Amino acid sequence: MTEEIVPPKDDYMIRCPRLGHMISFSYCRNERGELPCFKTLDCWFEHFDVEGYFRGRLTEAQWEKAFSRSGQNKMMSLLDLIEQAKQRTQPEDNSESKS
Repeated sequence: MTEEIVPPKDDYMIRCPRLGHMISFSYCRNERGELPCFKTLDCWFEHFDVEGYFRGRLTEAQWEKAFSRSGQNKMMSLLDLIEQAKQRTQPEDNSESKS
């Protein structure tokens, strides 16, 4: 029988690098509704066995959705957002110019 991994109580708080203030594990655990914040493993691994905790509670699909880093990296994401903003600010000129 394996021992249940118990997360820190809500009075135990750490600084969130994304929000910039102190938060409890319960916030990180449900930051995206049924899924934890994607940074939860990075932020909480020094405080308790956070990976073991989620491995015992999430399905493989939930784990991948929550923690997979296979998506775009930050730079590519920012470049995409810049391009989308450029396209929104450019006037649409679908008509041919009159001579």
